Amino acid sequence: MAHVAVIGGGVGGLATALLTARHGHTVELFERDTRAPGTALDRDFFGWHRPTVPQATQPHVLLGAARTLLRDELPDVYAEMLRLGARERHELDWFDVRPPARPGDEDLVMLQARRILLESALLTALRAEEGAVLRHGEPVTGLTAEPGAQAEAGPVRVTGVATKAGPYAADLVVDAAGRRGGTERWLAEAGCRPPVVERHRTGLAYFCRWYRLPDGMQEGPRCPWAVTGGPFAGCAVFPADNRVFAVTLIVHTRDSTRSALRDPALFESAARAFPPGEAWLGLGAEPLSDVLATASLDNRWSALVDEQGPVVAGLVPIGDAITHTNPTLGQGTSLALWAALRVARTAGREPGSARYAAEHHAWAVRTLKPWFDFQVVADAAIGERFATRAVRTGAARETAALFDCALEDPEVMRARARVRHLAEPPERAYADPEIRARVARWLAARPGYVPNAVGPERAEWEKLTAG
Repeated sequence: MAHVAVIGGGVGGLATALLTARHGHTVELFERDTRAPGTALDRDFFGWHRPTVPQATQPHVLLGAARTLLRDELPDVYAEMLRLGARERHELDWFDVRPPARPGDEDLVMLQARRILLESALLTALRAEEGAVLRHGEPVTGLTAEPGAQAEAGPVRVTGVATKAGPYAADLVVDAAGRRGGTERWLAEAGCRPPVVERHRTGLAYFCRWYRLPDGMQEGPRCPWAVTGGPFAGCAVFPADNRVFAVTLIVHTRDSTRSALRDPALFESAARAFPPGEAWLGLGAEPLSDVLATASLDNRWSALVDEQGPVVAGLVPIGDAITHTNPTLGQGTSLALWAALRVARTAGREPGSARYAAEHHAWAVRTLKPWFDFQVVADAAIGERFATRAVRTGAARETAALFDCALEDPEVMRARARVRHLAEPPERAYADPEIRARVARWLAARPGYVPNAVGPERAEWEKLTAG
């Protein structure tokens, strides 16, 4: 049995603490915020100012990978989310008649909910764990460590965390404090070499507003597709829990119309220029928030192993501390839950050793890094399209055709869904000869196909955003 200290009480930290406790270890969770999620969902979601979690009020997507892990490993958390109002949606329900089932289709289910539902359900379960201690309002201020290290003696070994109340010893420290949690600074103070960071700017800005469907209306339209885009802007609708949904507009950070989208009236006019925005906003939904903006996001991979080996022992990162992915593909929660489960399953295997740190890194490179790389490629394509407003040709046109073909062809939709829900890597799912042939036939029947042509022309967009 190990004693584990978790830095950060967000989704990744809560899941790590809960899973680790249920695997027979003891755990202490340290969270700087004095407030914790409750079951007053709207009050906590809209009224809780969380400067260290700026993404808390942005839409979240619980892909099939996250839903499957919750269902199999934390069934009580999953049941509590459903009780709180989360809804399931199978990707193949897009079609009026779902195609004949195949093995694996049961994992292509999205859980529609705001982030606060998952946090609330995780915390409810964690509070009942005898082996877990929650220290809200007690932020970590540094690390305790055994002194450093000549190269031949191995890396600095973290032995616990420090707070204003004093030090706390741990066999393993888990960094779930996100990309700005302070761990890099604390490692430097302990004498560690710096992490190896890979960063890719996206150049994308997001504007979101929350709404509630009218009384008596439990679901919005199934069609049109909830994510559409043109050459310079995109629109997405995120159905959530309890009749709540979000509408999001995406533009390039250098777009001259960007600042206008903060105005609720202009935001709605612009959103209605896209089919999903018009379909959902045309239902008479009640606005629940102002327009919430976020930008300057990047895809960031941070490794605590360099060419010399682990830069530290006794501490491993999960969630945004290791891989922060831009939200366009909705991967973040799934990758964080995978890492949380991995920590829980391995915490008893000499967690303070350099070998453990190296194995955690190797697992992350095998399991998380391919999806990070996929995110980088996808965002580069979106950012370039928005920045240049160029029509996609060649291979880019064929890639776009796969997504449009999927809306009409159930077999292509299944392949797309397996990638979307992290069940199969794109290089395998999209290389399937049958899928390639179906997309080729679809394109051949549409010689004039122009990808990403949904939404307003630029002149109309500028008129809409000018009021």
